[in-house]
Amino acid sequence: MKTLLSNTKFMSRTLPIVFSMLGLFGAAFSLSAVAQPVNVQLTGAQEVPAVMTSASGSGIVTVGVDKSVSGSITVSGLEPTMAHIHEAAAPNANGPVIVPMAKTADNVWSIPAGAKLSDAQFESFKKGHLYVNVHSATNKGGEIRGQLKP
Repeated sequence: MKTLLSNTKFMSRTLPIVFSMLGLFGAAFSLSAVAQPVNVQLTGAQEVPAVMTSASGSGIVTVGVDKSVSGSITVSGLEPTMAHIHEAAAPNANGPVIVPMAKTADNVWSIPAGAKLSDAQFESFKKGHLYVNVHSATNKGGEIRGQLKP
């Protein structure tokens, strides 16, 4: 009887701790499955064909498992006219605009709220075929570019 009472006390103290730890592990796992932030560095050398420029940019683009897209980039060394996310057939190719970005501050371009990728675009993202491109009056086809590599 004493052993049964000891086991009951042990279980009543241990089970809440075990369940709390499982909850933390579950929360950590679900957060990693919710979104994939990607650091992106933009340079003229990544343009196709490459562009000689001292301009650069960096930012974070996050793609959720629900295919939602968010984030922003900050650029320097150029006067940007527009910025977008493009989809290409391969990492070293050019492709069409799939997510336009909006200027939200001096040299900051952000993905509008509610932006989503299609199923095919999401597959392209997972393959590394999406890129951020920033255009200028000098380089209308794009002055700096950064590949989104999940």
